[in-house]
Amino acid sequence: MKNVIITAMLLLAGTVQNSWSCTNFLITRGATTDGSTMITYAADSHVLYGELYFRPAADYPEGTMLDVYEWDTGKYMGQIKQVRHTYSVVGNMNENQVAIGETTYGGRSDLRDTTGLVDYGSLMYITLQRAKSAREAIKIIDELLAEYGYYSSGESFSISDSKEVWIMELIGKGAGNTGAAWVARRIPDGYISGHANQARITTFPLENGETSISSDNLDKIFEQKIECVYASDVISFARDKGLYQGKDKNFSFSDTYAPVDFGGARFCEARVWAGFNKVASGMDQYIDYAMGYDLKERMPLWVKPDKLISVHDVMEMMRDHYENTPMDMTLDFGAGPFQCPVRWRPLTWTVDDETYFNERAISTQQTGFSFVAQSRDWLPDPVGGIFWFGVDDTYSTVYVPMYCGIREVPWSFAVGNGSMMEFTTESGFWVFNQVSNFAYLRANVVYPDIRTKQAELEQRFIEEVPSVDKVAAELYKNNSEKARRFLTSYSVNTGNQTVDEWRNFYGYLFTRYMDGNIKEAQSVPENNIYVIPKLQQPGYGENWYKNLVKETEDKFKMTGGGH
Repeated sequence: MKNVIITAMLLLAGTVQNSWSCTNFLITRGATTDGSTMITYAADSHVLYGELYFRPAADYPEGTMLDVYEWDTGKYMGQIKQVRHTYSVVGNMNENQVAIGETTYGGRSDLRDTTGLVDYGSLMYITLQRAKSAREAIKIIDELLAEYGYYSSGESFSISDSKEVWIMELIGKGAGNTGAAWVARRIPDGYISGHANQARITTFPLENGETSISSDNLDKIFEQKIECVYASDVISFARDKGLYQGKDKNFSFSDTYAPVDFGGARFCEARVWAGFNKVASGMDQYIDYAMGYDLKERMPLWVKPDKLISVHDVMEMMRDHYENTPMDMTLDFGAGPFQCPVRWRPLTWTVDDETYFNERAISTQQTGFSFVAQSRDWLPDPVGGIFWFGVDDTYSTVYVPMYCGIREVPWSFAVGNGSMMEFTTESGFWVFNQVSNFAYLRANVVYPDIRTKQAELEQRFIEEVPSVDKVAAELYKNNSEKARRFLTSYSVNTGNQTVDEWRNFYGYLFTRYMDGNIKEAQSVPENNIYVIPKLQQPGYGENWYKNLVKETEDKFKMTGGGH
């Protein structure tokens, strides 16, 4: 039965695989060791250049218009009204500690409004420039789409501030119809959630005056302890389109607007499962769902971790190839002799009219940038928000702290320092890609060195943060601008120094592992000019040699006793 399901669903999966990218996790403050909130995001695209966006705060005259360009393509979309004041934004986090991430799930293609002015990427960054809180961000998103229309396909958004974390899922209403069908749910304190290119909100609490309220009265969400908000026509619109006929209380956003199929489970929900599985027990009961075999037993929208998790634990959630699970990418045939967890695209392929696939893990070669956005309500906003930023593959990146109140970003990560078709060793994106792509060739021996160096740097930054916080908070009491300058200096220097250190690290790795060998320098005795390095030649590993002999029989067998 499993093989029948795989074959049938992969016929569809192969047609939409390019949209399967990005992974988000959402961590509430009651689930963390220090009481901070966190969201993560991996921006995965084979043509996305990893750089750290920066938008300074600004004031505008009444009547100013804002040009909107599609984030993915740079296409000019049109103009919308600019607000009088915008907040500064570092990456995907603003100076108020509000952060937004996303994953595209697509959904019903007939609901895309190609006449809309605002795409999903512009929606994130425009909202970040205007929002003081996660709740206000939801309101702004609703208002922007209602006035200007939504250009993109279905999206899931992670939205956080220093107190709350929300998941919001939306989809357009078709050509010429402004607004969107959407639902937003607050993640309960003490729990974590996640999404990875598959809509995850199913049923949700309907308006009853206490737990939820429709978008017709969004201003009230600032006055009440609302747990769920939604477009007032999210159900009636589905009825009008013939997408749903049941009772309101049984309405499922995902099952109506973006039903899960084999590809949605195996390539998307499996990534959420993998992250949950790192921190919460009991996930084995959902393994058949994650692998696409049982689509009826869906994972819950959120789970409770076994213990409080740290910012480094969250970083590690973003580093996964399904190790120690039935989908372990380091052990299957595609890993080759050196246990490489990376699979070259396309994601699916055909042999003798049968369709097959590779796993799609959280850690992947096509990541442009990723982050862990951490918000802390016990500090002033410009000090409390840390945007832990990394470029390239999450498994081999280093997350560097960028405080949300900074006035500039490191040149190593800045926009304009290189591009996808312009290599430069000054760019963090290219330096980290040199290391990761070198590691793909000899993963089993190179990755341990990378993980050691990575942990060393990240632990150093994590240990530095309390001291930086303390100085900045003291400065902020009397001079907020001086505090911002201090944080800018720390963030810029840390970013540039990290790339410098990683550039030198690449030289070390290349020297140590070139030509298939492993070399280790030996101390030079006094009066010696040179000592030959200690050399290892580990070859391909016993199992690979056995498989080679099995495949080739006596083709490479030594005969006649020669050497």
